Amino acid sequence: MKVLVLNGSPKGNNSITLQSVEYLKEHFEQDEFEVLNIGQKIGKYEQKGECDNVIEMIKKSDLILFSYPVYTFIAPYQLHRFIEVLKDRLDYNEIAGKFMTQITTSKHFFDITAHKYIEDNAYDIGLSVIKGLSADMDDLLSHKGRMDLINFWKYVQFSVKNKCFESKEVIKSGERITYQPPFDESKKSEEYDTVIVTNCENNDENLKNMIEGFKKYYPYKTREVNILDFKFAGGCIGCFNCASDGKCIYKDGFESYLREEIQSADAIIYAASIKDHSLGASFKLYDDRQFCNGHRTVTMGMPVGYILSGDYSKESNLRTIIEGRCEVGHNFLTGVAVDEIQSQDDISKNLNKLAKTTAYALENQLVLPQNFLGVGGMKIFRDLIYLMRGLMKEDHRFYKKHGIYDFPQKKIGTRLKMDLVGLLMSIPAVKKNAKGKMNEAMLKPYKKAIQKKMNI
Repeated sequence: MKVLVLNGSPKGNNSITLQSVEYLKEHFEQDEFEVLNIGQKIGKYEQKGECDNVIEMIKKSDLILFSYPVYTFIAPYQLHRFIEVLKDRLDYNEIAGKFMTQITTSKHFFDITAHKYIEDNAYDIGLSVIKGLSADMDDLLSHKGRMDLINFWKYVQFSVKNKCFESKEVIKSGERITYQPPFDESKKSEEYDTVIVTNCENNDENLKNMIEGFKKYYPYKTREVNILDFKFAGGCIGCFNCASDGKCIYKDGFESYLREEIQSADAIIYAASIKDHSLGASFKLYDDRQFCNGHRTVTMGMPVGYILSGDYSKESNLRTIIEGRCEVGHNFLTGVAVDEIQSQDDISKNLNKLAKTTAYALENQLVLPQNFLGVGGMKIFRDLIYLMRGLMKEDHRFYKKHGIYDFPQKKIGTRLKMDLVGLLMSIPAVKKNAKGKMNEAMLKPYKKAIQKKMNI
């Protein structure tokens, strides 16, 4: 695979983000990486001839990889400016369908808006978007961080090979799905248990047919759970009766239903029709009653996908909720298949893509680092549960067991090191002599990490 890396960092080769790319170059020798330091040399790439050269390189590549640190909610100015110049010079038809993805490093503060910014501009010029990697600045220094990077790149390779990419849906023409695809359940593998959780009503033919279409393409057997069939005694009333032992005040058996019928699966696909800017009141009843799990991310690591009927592209709040739920729960979002696109063939492709990606995530136990929604959400819960541990006993036990109490105040060594650096940098002579050496010192541990061989 020929990869063109557009490095948006103003630090060029000294970029911490770029060290992740260097790591990929070291460990995936079958892929060809070419790096352009467009952030550091933006003045050069603003020139017509140089920008045209980049466009020619894009045409010859299989994948465009944006590499950059998150600066003030989105990409650095230099990358921002390059995109303006590129879009002004580019004939979109010449690169339509090219694959792109991105790698960022940050402390996860609004990395989501940075990724969305790049994705939206990629859609504008007709690129096929593969979900990017949002890494912590220090991830490459840990074994887990390096494995996350390796797994991400394997997922990118899979996506390019199987043409599985994010789609920006267009407004539907009013055409409804009429097909009833045939599929042979008897020949499907039972290796993984995938549950389709839905509130599909009998007269919702479109949603029913989309569910059947997903089953057609999915290589494993599925089972369907319709939450309309469960007799809820009522909605969550916020009484905290479940806080100490996880048992709801209602005696309708929902905890057993949830844990044995749904959360026991290896993957979950949610299927619903969009109603009143949500998945409907019946799904909200189901979601609220899951508070019997408190703030425990009991399904973390489980792939989750969605099949939705309705104008999903218009529902920005719902899109944030779906992404946020997966990020906080540390679930890999395998995709959202919709009927909002115009042709029946496109709908089939959308369902096929969801089926392939879900199967890949299951088979490879794919979980990527959390972004701002997941990191920020869990920090709020971490602090809350620690303060309320006397009441929220089940949550407290879960958080201790899974190492969620990662308070930075406990990292005494790091604190002392930063205190020492701060003290030295307050001395004018030291600060003057440190110019140019700070980046070198910061990159030193990353250079060591790049050389660490991993089993891929």
